[in-house]
Amino acid sequence: MLKGRTAVITGGSRGIGRAIVVEMARNGADVAVVYAGNSAAAEAVCAEAVELGVRALAYQCDVGNYAATKAVCAQILADFSGVDILVNNAGIVRDKLALRMTEEDFDQVIAVNLKGAFAMIQHLMSALMRSPSGRIINISSISGMMGQIGQANYAAAKAGMIGLTKTIAREVARRQVTCNAIAPGFIQTDMTAELVEATREALEARVPLQRVGSVEDIAHAAVFLASDKAGYITGEVLKVDGGMYI
Repeated sequence: MLKGRTAVITGGSRGIGRAIVVEMARNGADVAVVYAGNSAAAEAVCAEAVELGVRALAYQCDVGNYAATKAVCAQILADFSGVDILVNNAGIVRDKLALRMTEEDFDQVIAVNLKGAFAMIQHLMSALMRSPSGRIINISSISGMMGQIGQANYAAAKAGMIGLTKTIAREVARRQVTCNAIAPGFIQTDMTAELVEATREALEARVPLQRVGSVEDIAHAAVFLASDKAGYITGEVLKVDGGMYI
């Protein structure tokens, strides 16, 4: 489905990002895995991708640092001679009630989750517009659509990604590049695995499908949006949340 294309996935060493890397590779795409700090995890997912028959390289980068994203994008373009798919998945949380949230808590989350997505798009936009099948996929969240207590910073960043998605979709449409967002709901990751049982049960009860989503659920949606089958879809927010936000 994606053979002959190159995909860049930020936050690609674990969780949702790792699942997207593997699924993109399984569908034939070469992958550039951008990660923040866990080099062992990044190299492991690259090795898994290589076993699937594609090329895979890892790149350390704090996407909240504009200059660092510019440098890493230039290196990726030099290594792969082009990019067809960009998945902005890198994200952090610094959850606190707004009354107790520090300026640093707010700024760090905005920098990584929102500014980082903008920087990656900007630095790769020319390459994506040269691709015959350019795709930008931003991993937002239903928190950016409905808000969550203790997540003023995270919800603001994820809501900003939706606005960014719609604006970029308009700006690149003339070059047949699409830009869409995925809004995950309650997904089983390392972070949610740490929730106490009572909290987990309360969250599951809010999901009409009565189960937690998997990282593969998000990865399958990302591969679809990256494929030719989604070539006439742009500016959309695809909720993958089991009906949590209807």
